[in-house]
This record gives sequence, structure tokens and C-alpha cells, in this order.
Amino acid sequence: MMFDPPQAPRLTGTEPFEGVEAAVIDFWRFAMTDLRTNNVRGYLAEFLVARAVGSTAARVEWAPWDVTSPNGARIEVKSSGYLQAWGQSKLSVPRFQVGAAYGWDEATGAWSTTQLFHADAYVFGLHTAVTHDEYDPLAVSQWQFYVTGREAIATQAGASMSLTTLSSTAGRPHPFSELDEAIASAAEPSRVRRSN
Repeated sequence: MMFDPPQAPRLTGTEPFEGVEAAVIDFWRFAMTDLRTNNVRGYLAEFLVARAVGSTAARVEWAPWDVTSPNGARIEVKSSGYLQAWGQSKLSVPRFQVGAAYGWDEATGAWSTTQLFHADAYVFGLHTAVTHDEYDPLAVSQWQFYVTGREAIATQAGASMSLTTLSSTAGRPHPFSELDEAIASAAEPSRVRRSN
């Protein structure tokens, strides 16, 4: 027996809860007010990547990749930054890690039995602010994006990557304005192999 959920509605934030004097926007303010926290910063990086490639689909928590572009490219997104939402005695050292993972198969209702690198392109978003006075989570110009294809990430085999390793793996970082083109270029070899 399958319990297929309906597609989640697109909420505006004005929808009221039943039984408590609050609306969805109040929950969003409670859970995601601080865009600097690690989990919310990750969602923000995924949102920026989705916007860059023109995807309007909502994120799927259990999907084996984070964003699907309109042309079908599967994109995994990781994020980091020098500053955190808590007190620090020194700046954080950005590190990124991607490992092979199991994937959920909606057709069978089960996890795959093999761990794979599921995405065609991998995007590593770095928030570059180094003082809280300059940190503006809404300023896209404060992000840099390293982009590479599946093969380059698979050769790392889940290793933790410093910015030096990431630069040698993915090349120079891209501003948001170049992100769509960089993702398309990185994803194309994997997409071609999948379609053949």
C-alpha cells in the first residue's frame, strides 16, 4: 500500500493556523528569521541556485539532489561562510564535503541499495562577509559559487575540501551573475551520459 502525499500548496504566509492566533508568516519568523544559521543559510544557497537556473519548484527534503534545472540538470548545493550566528573568537575556516548517498525511489517507496553521486553539477556557495557590520544575507554580491561536475566530486570520494582543494577541483569562484552558465557547463557531460 502506498501513501502518496498530495503536492504541497504554495503558501503566501497569510494562512492562519487553527487553534492558535498565528499565521504561517509567524512560523517562518520563528524558524527562519536568522539567515546566517547553518541550516537556513543552506536553504538560502539552494534558493539562489534555483533562481539562477530558473527553477520554480519547491525544495524536496528527501531528494538525492537539491535543485533540478528546467533542462533536467540535477544540482547539489553546499554552503559555508566565515561568520556564524553565534559568537566566535576567530573566523570559521570554510570546508565542504559531499559523499555518495542513497536515493529515495518514489516508484518503489524505498531507498536505493547503492550509494551514488546523484547530481550532474555541484555548487559550493561561500558567503564572503568577514565582519558582522558588513554581513547582509540579502546581498547576493556577498556570495561566491564554486561549480564543478560529478566526476570531479566523485574523485574526492567524500573528502572534506578546503577552499584550496575546492579551487583546484572546481576552478575560480563565480558571482551569481555567472552561476547559470557555470552550472550548465558543469552538468552537461553527466546529463548527456544519463540520456544515452
